[in-house]
Amino acid sequence: MGQPVVHFEIGCRDSARTQEFYAKLFDWKIQAAGPAAMIDWREGGIPGHITALGHEPHNYVTVYVEVEDIPASLAKAEQLGGKKIVGPIDIPTGSFAWMADPEGTAIGLFKPKK
Repeated sequence: MGQPVVHFEIGCRDSARTQEFYAKLFDWKIQAAGPAAMIDWREGGIPGHITALGHEPHNYVTVYVEVEDIPASLAKAEQLGGKKIVGPIDIPTGSFAWMADPEGTAIGLFKPKK
């Protein structure tokens, strides 16, 4: 298998309302973790979180693919017709970036802290 999907993110305007919706809909256990709300995944699935960025885009879902080298992956995406949207940005668990494929679909890249 190639690079795995290791995380997902749900963006929203109202984090509390969105957390309540998904907790009731899917019986997810969700808890605050800084500016995000982490979705408990230990019973199966992949980790995820809900966040309200406070700016556009407000409503989105994206997946994050683990890569060894974010700048190299962004450069390769651009060579293949994609584009860099944001990043790399360091976070407590590693670093991430957003890129778009040639159709404009946003995908996250993630490199865990070692």
